[in-house]
Amino acid sequence: MANEFSNGDAGLARAIAREVARRGGSTYFVGGCVRDACLGIPSKDIDIEVHGLPVDDLRALLAQFGEVTTVGASFGVFNLKGHTLDIAVPRSKGAGQRGGKDALREVADPFVGTFEAARRRDLTMNALYEDVLTGDLLDYFDGRAAIEARIVRHVDDDTFSEDPLRVLRVAQFAARFGMSVDPRTTALCARLDLSDVPSERVLEELRKALLKAERPARFFEELRAMHQLSPWFAEVEALIDVPQNPLYHPEGDVWAHTMLVLDAAAELRGQADEPFGLMLAALCHDLGKPTTTEELDGRVISHGHETAGVPLAEALLGRLGASVKLQGYVQNMVELHMAPNSMVAQRAKRKAFNRLFDRSTCPGDLLLLARADDRGRGDHVEDVALSNELAERLAAFEELMARPHVQGRDLLELGIEPGPAMGEVLRYAHKLRLAGLSKENQVRQCVGYWHGMQRAKKGGGLE
Repeated sequence: MANEFSNGDAGLARAIAREVARRGGSTYFVGGCVRDACLGIPSKDIDIEVHGLPVDDLRALLAQFGEVTTVGASFGVFNLKGHTLDIAVPRSKGAGQRGGKDALREVADPFVGTFEAARRRDLTMNALYEDVLTGDLLDYFDGRAAIEARIVRHVDDDTFSEDPLRVLRVAQFAARFGMSVDPRTTALCARLDLSDVPSERVLEELRKALLKAERPARFFEELRAMHQLSPWFAEVEALIDVPQNPLYHPEGDVWAHTMLVLDAAAELRGQADEPFGLMLAALCHDLGKPTTTEELDGRVISHGHETAGVPLAEALLGRLGASVKLQGYVQNMVELHMAPNSMVAQRAKRKAFNRLFDRSTCPGDLLLLARADDRGRGDHVEDVALSNELAERLAAFEELMARPHVQGRDLLELGIEPGPAMGEVLRYAHKLRLAGLSKENQVRQCVGYWHGMQRAKKGGGLE
């Protein structure tokens, strides 16, 4: 096959392979770099697997090329400082191992052979081995044919089942590469228990699906087909069959709408300050509808769903181990996602928009979410005028925030000491800033406000 990988570590891989061969071993490009080459897409990372050398011998050999760092002592995975190249020894399963968290506890086995090493990989497209020196391709499980047919197919029932995380990987690859899943793989995935998979690994597969897939909804559609939305995405599963007003949502239930919003957000994520956060917000934006949806006078309504969705988003992201900052971003977006478009419809004033943007963790991303939400309707036609007006409102807010304004040092110069009172005056100054007052007027009114506070302390009351 003789792939010419663009990554600069390919030359290092070949130098290592020559030294390995001199000592009687063999070296192969493995995993994603070979798969991506077959797909005709660039691969950022290169992985090689060394066969036929004991782990300690390989470590000593690698020391000739730089400082060796050990990724996993029992796995036989190494790096060289300053390089992204992963160098591994093939693995075999230790006695008494099982799936879930323990599925990672395999042992290095440099003499297991390429067939058995490939059999232990998850999917046929990831089980391709390319000899680093000759370019010969080892394809024991028809992985190249599966790639050409755009099919995600597992290698072996027994080895696949050892790590339930692979269920999420199947869905992630299907979404990322726009592939279908072999029905036998779907059936196998449906039998596995995902409850013990480490949350950080679930979050990482979700991250890849949301950031790398053109249609990230495919990730959740595949999990639904596998009956594997629970335990990790129970709040998303709850959206299935929740009705919506067909006048506004001809696409169907809340699940259908959310999947359309996800794919719409994927088209916009390149413009976002926080792409992963935006995608999570798109996923979570209507989580409150199952508990708020009702029929009133023949109409389906879900009043307050944006507020009801906040704790549900917190529960979902907390279960996944998302950072506090990321959780806060998503909860803020969920709470405010209805506001931009509804405020335009209500012809809200400039001050109201300023207050909205001030409440928003990321106003630019909030407008992207609002656009995605608008696009997530079955009869969607882009409302260019709406988008333009919101962009103008945001630009005006950003210009306002760039103007000089009252800060703590200004209050110090006025003789206001740090403490709770200063904090109260600064909050008052911020309201004046949002109202569009100049810094001079802010200062003048802050002085009056401060004096009023002092009179109130003496029993005179605030004016």
